[in-house]
Amino acid sequence: MTAGPGSAAEGVEGVLGALADPMRRRILDLLAAQGEATATTLAEALPVSRQAVVKHLTVLDAAGLAAGRRSGREVRYTVRPAALDATARWMSALAGEWDRRLDRVKRLAEQAERDAT
Repeated sequence: MTAGPGSAAEGVEGVLGALADPMRRRILDLLAAQGEATATTLAEALPVSRQAVVKHLTVLDAAGLAAGRRSGREVRYTVRPAALDATARWMSALAGEWDRRLDRVKRLAEQAERDAT
C-alpha cells in the first residue's frame, strides 16, 4: 500500500490502524448495535473512562469509521460504514490476486511434475 496522501490506500491504512485496537472494535460493535450513542453511554458499557472512549472515538472518526453529531450539549456518535466497505473491497481484491498467484504456482508445479515423469 504505497500511494500518495489522500489515496484509497491511505484510507485503508487508517481503517486497519483504527481496527487494530480491540477497544475500538468493541466501541464500533456497541455503536452498530445501538445505532447512536454518546461517549458517556459507551463508557458505561466498557471498562474504560469516558475520556478514553472519546480518544478512541477521535481515532475512529479520523479513519472515517464513526462520526459525531452535536445534539445540544451532547455529541452523539454513529458508525460510518463507507470506509469499512472500501477496506473490505481492497481486502477482497488482494485475496483474489493471491488466489491467482497461488493457482499459477500450482499449475507450474503440476506441469513440472508431469514433465519429470
